[in-house]
Amino acid sequence: MEKQSKIAKYIANISRIYRQSEKFFSLLVGLPSYEKYKEHHEKYHPNCPIKSRKEFFLDSQDKRYGRGGGKRCC
Repeated sequence: MEKQSKIAKYIANISRIYRQSEKFFSLLVGLPSYEKYKEHHEKYHPNCPIKSRKEFFLDSQDKRYGRGGGKRCC
């Protein structure tokens, strides 16, 4: 029983580290937070549909770099 508890704690720690590193790298490369978008949307725009994670990502990329790849940072 104690061995299962240690394994569960280990898995929980790995999951936590993964989530934190995912947030860190998203901020590092300038990706907006989908979770923050959802919180804002649910609070201020409850009657409008929420974009999927993929739609949110693609829209963010379009806003940052321009539609159709016309604008580039380099």
